Amino acid sequence: MSTTESAIASAEAHSAHNYHPLPIVVASADGAWMTDVEGRRYLDMLAGYSALNFGHANRRLIDAAKAQLERVTLTSRAFHHDRFADFCTRLAELCGMEMVLPMNTGAEAVETAVKTARKWGYQVKGVPDGMAKIIVAANNFHGRTTTIVSFSTDAEARADFGPYTPGFEIVPFGDLTAMDAAMTENTVAVLLEPIQGEAGVLMPPAGYLAGVRELTRQRNVLFIADEIQSGLGRTGKTFACEHEGVVPDMYVLGKALGGGVVPVSAVVSSAEILGVYRPGEHGSTFGGNPLACAVALEVIAMLRTGEFQQRAAELGDHLHHELGGLTGGGAVETVRGRGLWAGLDIVPSHGTGREISERLMDRGVLVKDTHGSTIRLAPPLVISKEDLDWGLDQLRAVLAE
Repeated sequence: MSTTESAIASAEAHSAHNYHPLPIVVASADGAWMTDVEGRRYLDMLAGYSALNFGHANRRLIDAAKAQLERVTLTSRAFHHDRFADFCTRLAELCGMEMVLPMNTGAEAVETAVKTARKWGYQVKGVPDGMAKIIVAANNFHGRTTTIVSFSTDAEARADFGPYTPGFEIVPFGDLTAMDAAMTENTVAVLLEPIQGEAGVLMPPAGYLAGVRELTRQRNVLFIADEIQSGLGRTGKTFACEHEGVVPDMYVLGKALGGGVVPVSAVVSSAEILGVYRPGEHGSTFGGNPLACAVALEVIAMLRTGEFQQRAAELGDHLHHELGGLTGGGAVETVRGRGLWAGLDIVPSHGTGREISERLMDRGVLVKDTHGSTIRLAPPLVISKEDLDWGLDQLRAVLAE
């Protein structure tokens, strides 16, 4: 048995089977490249579902983490620490907002956004107690807690985890008419991914986000943008909402905010909305811890230069130009995406998404399938054009087999 086979067998024997990873065991990584326990190198074209926007072992982020490790890593929110105020201030500025509520994981941040919207609805909008409704889109992916899967339309994510949390209305993604019809006086928020990542990098129709913004403004409903995957440079702008000139009432952030070093998430909004909280009503022992703040502050500083957004926009244009040439050749049905983010629907006769992912792995490129026939490309924003082109060459070769 090889080192890889032994490690995988041990993992499968002693861990719950909640994932179906590709058969590779990573031992080290740098930039856009990963090396496995056998010494083989692979181009990372997934970037931890956008958690690694700035690449593996980014020196600025590693140095920030190391420096903080020598000082203090956790105080809990029972005490103040000297990185917290700067983190909240800088993140609020980056978002054009006023207040920040830090958490750890993306799912925690979405749960926080749901609680915030409901509390705002009762205290500010005047919705009767227990009657708040939140509108979400079909094919959404916001996390895996029991409340979040309650409004999922993915049978695998939802089945056998009931009873489900009430208070959500599901409408088709991209359908403003359906959203308008679903709104009542008890609707407190619309929760959307500007681009649906797990669903296969599904793009909204042009003008949809602007339409949601106008509709929610007219009906006194909060617009919550889940930018956990789409935000922080991935699409060529700091936030995907910016492509339509839209500013939501609330951003939900995660993944890249921790730079692939530590889990960091946050809800960012106005003082009116996040000001509904009082001490003891919500919290997290690790949320906003000193180590997380130190790393996230460096992430924010890197984004403030605009360098990574520009890189994602320019390389993204190149990526989509090259991918566009794959359609019509009999192997790829459609290509979608924005910036350094794409979803490709594979013609079934050429293999499943899993099979294409495994064949790419054999050629030294790592991607991940979703929903059977789709593969996703989301390389680190630091990838070189040469490496990106090499990865695309491997994709062409696999599709030609």
